[in-house]
Amino acid sequence: MLTAMLAPKVDRLLRTALEEDIGSGDVTTAATIAPGTPARAQLVAKEDFVLAGIGVARRVFELLDPQVAFEGLIADGQTVRRGEVLAWLKGDAASLLQGERVALNLLQRLSGVATLTAAFVRETAGTGATIVDTRKTTPGLRALEKYAVRAGGGGNHRMALYDGVLIKENHVAAAGGITAAVTRARRHAPHTLKIEVEVRDLAEVKEALTAGADILLLDNMDLKQLHAAVELVGGRAVTEASGGVNLDTVRAIAETGVDLISVGALTHSYRSVDISMLFT
Repeated sequence: MLTAMLAPKVDRLLRTALEEDIGSGDVTTAATIAPGTPARAQLVAKEDFVLAGIGVARRVFELLDPQVAFEGLIADGQTVRRGEVLAWLKGDAASLLQGERVALNLLQRLSGVATLTAAFVRETAGTGATIVDTRKTTPGLRALEKYAVRAGGGGNHRMALYDGVLIKENHVAAAGGITAAVTRARRHAPHTLKIEVEVRDLAEVKEALTAGADILLLDNMDLKQLHAAVELVGGRAVTEASGGVNLDTVRAIAETGVDLISVGALTHSYRSVDISMLFT
């Protein structure tokens, strides 16, 4: 589940989403259903996928109407099959209908992230490489999408600009070179943060190692370059492959011996899965 530290941020997001959808009131429900009408519903998988966000869906209804009973039947990270019931809900029909779209929007998206992540994890099984995400997330949904990556078996890269030093080509250009950038980072960054440097060729790998980088981001290197870089590093730093990663290429990239493979597609190119809420 999401940590207690993130819960307030998630609640703000959910309240904003509910306000966006309900606005001044649900005119269709008000016009067709008598107030206080009891209802029972189920969330049903319409295809196979890896579940993520069942607790988020529950929280939507808790914020909307604490009297709604929500019984989750499957845990995040589990594979569900088409036709399986994910959860039962019971409460005021109006509350169920008003929370339906927000809950499903998030549950479908987060499960899409987890499902795509799980596919990358399966492709790299046994190689020793870890699949990680990036900051290429949907604005406002980063905490949830990164949670979904974990549910799918992947790992998280830095959460944001504040919790990791990642020196990229523009930092290098502005600082006057890799060595200058790393030296300045060592002097000014908190000692608890590791320093990662983006490198594009073996010369930059050597310079970053000499400068004392903890992690090397091997950017858009081909397989031959990745093999050579991993051999050159020789365990002196963590190696991360990035760029040109998809389900067709990830296995070969993992077999070069890199420690991490960052995949932006996990959070920017996933497909939402198909889930329905049905009254019973």
